Amino acid sequence: MSSFVPANMQRSNQTFGLATRFALRELRGGLRGFYIFIACIALGVAAIAGVTSVSRSLTNGIANEGQAILGGDLSFSLIHRQAGEEEAAFLDTLGSVSRVATLRAMSRRSDTGDQALVELKAVDNSYPLYGSLDLASGQMLGDALAKRDGVWGAVADLALLARLDISVGETLSLGRTTVRVTDVIEAEPDKLAGGMEFGPRLMISDAAIGDTDLVQPGSLVRWHYRVRLSPAPDIDDLGNVIEQAKNATPESAWRIRSRANASPGLQRSIGRFAQFLTLVGLTALVVGGVGVANAIRAYLETKREVIASFKCLGATGDFVFRIYLVQTLVIAMIGILIGLVIGALIPFAAGAALSGVLPVQLAASIYPAELGLGLLYGLLTALAFALWPLGRAHDVPPTALFRDIVTGGSKLPRKRYLTATAVTVLLLAGIAIVLSSDKFIASVYIIASAGAFVLLVAVARAIMFVARRLPGVRSTELRLAIANIHRPGALTSSVVLSLGLGLSLLVALALIDGNLRRELTATMADRAPSFFFVDIQSHERDAFEQALKDQAPGGELQSVPMLRGRIISLNGIPADEFEPAQEGSDWVLRGDRGITYEGTVPPNSKLVEGSWWPEDYSGKPLLSFDAEAGTELGLKIGDQITLNVLGREITAEIANFRDVEWQSLSINFVMVFSPNTFAGAPHAHLMTLGWEDDVSTEAELELLKSVSNTFPTVTAVRVKDAIAQVNDLVSQLAWAIRGASSITLIASVLVLAGALAAGHRSRIYDAVILKTLGATRPRLILAYALEYAILGLTTAVFALVAGGLAAWFVITQIMDGSFVLMPVTAAGAAVVALVLTVGFGLIGTWRILGEKPAPVLRNL
Repeated sequence: MSSFVPANMQRSNQTFGLATRFALRELRGGLRGFYIFIACIALGVAAIAGVTSVSRSLTNGIANEGQAILGGDLSFSLIHRQAGEEEAAFLDTLGSVSRVATLRAMSRRSDTGDQALVELKAVDNSYPLYGSLDLASGQMLGDALAKRDGVWGAVADLALLARLDISVGETLSLGRTTVRVTDVIEAEPDKLAGGMEFGPRLMISDAAIGDTDLVQPGSLVRWHYRVRLSPAPDIDDLGNVIEQAKNATPESAWRIRSRANASPGLQRSIGRFAQFLTLVGLTALVVGGVGVANAIRAYLETKREVIASFKCLGATGDFVFRIYLVQTLVIAMIGILIGLVIGALIPFAAGAALSGVLPVQLAASIYPAELGLGLLYGLLTALAFALWPLGRAHDVPPTALFRDIVTGGSKLPRKRYLTATAVTVLLLAGIAIVLSSDKFIASVYIIASAGAFVLLVAVARAIMFVARRLPGVRSTELRLAIANIHRPGALTSSVVLSLGLGLSLLVALALIDGNLRRELTATMADRAPSFFFVDIQSHERDAFEQALKDQAPGGELQSVPMLRGRIISLNGIPADEFEPAQEGSDWVLRGDRGITYEGTVPPNSKLVEGSWWPEDYSGKPLLSFDAEAGTELGLKIGDQITLNVLGREITAEIANFRDVEWQSLSINFVMVFSPNTFAGAPHAHLMTLGWEDDVSTEAELELLKSVSNTFPTVTAVRVKDAIAQVNDLVSQLAWAIRGASSITLIASVLVLAGALAAGHRSRIYDAVILKTLGATRPRLILAYALEYAILGLTTAVFALVAGGLAAWFVITQIMDGSFVLMPVTAAGAAVVALVLTVGFGLIGTWRILGEKPAPVLRNL
């Protein structure tokens, strides 16, 4: 008998069944040494399962409240015009109809002339068809909006009252009429359906909107017809009703939405945010994978006598591999189950914590598919990082195995394990990309993370290479620190790998946030005009322009005609069926777009392909298209684009492409038409006003007050206010992203702690020998502090470079902005790296230095 089992049974018994029995017997001793392993896997799985479950909860919450959010089962939207008689008659055949008009307008205090931009909403007596509009006093909406003593009632957001310093009962000028604020809005059921808002809500009766004189031909007003279907169909049958509506009113070109897609903008934002956080969770898992590899290597070191015994009794390398693979999977499943439990609870915790913050109730539940995704990611990550160290122990004799672990030999595992590792990693990346809503961004993220990981390995080896070849130094502590960096079993690779990815991600996010803020508050604010004036009627245009020239003699004016249109088809292909050349570039096809006409190339634009039409051109309609958007859609010169403008379908041919300077926030359009295209069409004008020199806020507000009082139907947008609002939104989003991304840094800290724990045995040996030779505790602490400081500083430099490159790519290549490296962020990365490495290093070292030499020496 040449083994611990009979020879004739050896082939059949050395299977996963027998290996599993041995693996489970060894695990009876507990999980000591695997706590970091379990924590890393649990953290990453919890992040992925929790984020995807919360995203699903939000999406389902929107779907569950879709009727109230949309304001009906279906919504038919038109811009510039109301529905015609035939269109209105068709809507009445579907069920109950409620009409709502939305536009931006200026509201003014009647006594002081102070004004504020408002999101005006005019509703009929049927509003709301679903949900409830709650007022602070509890009165009915119809009573609050009724006309009393010749003055229409209005209800407003509390923010408007605070902004204009008025109380309920006071009056406001709105267009050419006066309204009295009769109540405060506490809850608006369909608020999410309106998209981004630049001012507080002011709501009036649709019977009052005619008195305001705000609705003129070409005014930027949207008419929404919400329909409560009778009988109400299942959500799956709404598509049939939409097709029926399109066939019955083919010329209407209204935008039709159903309760299944009540807030598409919000749902897209939720999907993108969830995608990003899922990738962050995956990064945390990859960082944690380093901890998995460290834990397995350390565990195999403690099991070298057991492995030697197995092999001496005839066990094959395959059998040894199976034993410890089973143990790895069992321990990984413990971490995964912990992560799944936490991930399953996160939607319930998020729903309770955000109940008063989110405008929609989370549909908190247990989502098996999302939890299954976390399980899959966790298993693949554990395998990806476990196969390599397990494979190296496959066919090495006991003495070589012992020497391999202690000396950190570089022998590669067999090809089968290399192949299995590569397949697992590719499978992990492939799943992340395939399941992503934006595969390009996901691919870039995965490639960047993989590149950073490879670079970190190279950086760690470069540090060891340089340390090994440095000339001798006089300082004993520094010499010892340098020796520790490159000695066998050094912590260099573990420290650099554990911190590098997490710090790189945080540096990249901080730089992206900082550059966006700089672009908004500095670059854009300096280059942007001070005011946008919207809905200037043609008969008012000359007088309005003259008023601006009189009150702002040094100002720079720009004026263009402005209409709104919706792309119906491209080269005969309906817009909703058109497949862009680049994924995720169909933003031009969604909703309405601002359009204009020009006889010459507009300012802030540069012709890059094709030719401009003559100023007196009178042929077929021609179109100039934004070059970047055209490339993303796959358009070329000569392509035909059909738009619906003012209820008419207009087909134009692309004559040229131009680069547009969007960053200036000046007047720019994706589409500019030849002037003959809209000859005789009613439209309003858009005008901007800016100064080359700085102008005080008081002067701007005084101009705004004067213009608003003289031209009450013109809507003025102060660019600084809009930028401040966007900046606040960016700030909140940045904090949310950085907070979520700190998961990666937590994983890095766990891996760092695990790396220090894995090196605990060799550190005790070093400390005891050095103390026996006369080294004092302070000198050893200084030596270790120098070692950790060198590693931390080097990692911080890498994080700054890698994170800076990632941020540069996002800002310049994806967002088309300008990038500046910020020294405060660099210093912050260095401080974080130094604090973590030196702090955790010394905490772990302090206990080691307290070991008494005698007990340790007796066991050597």
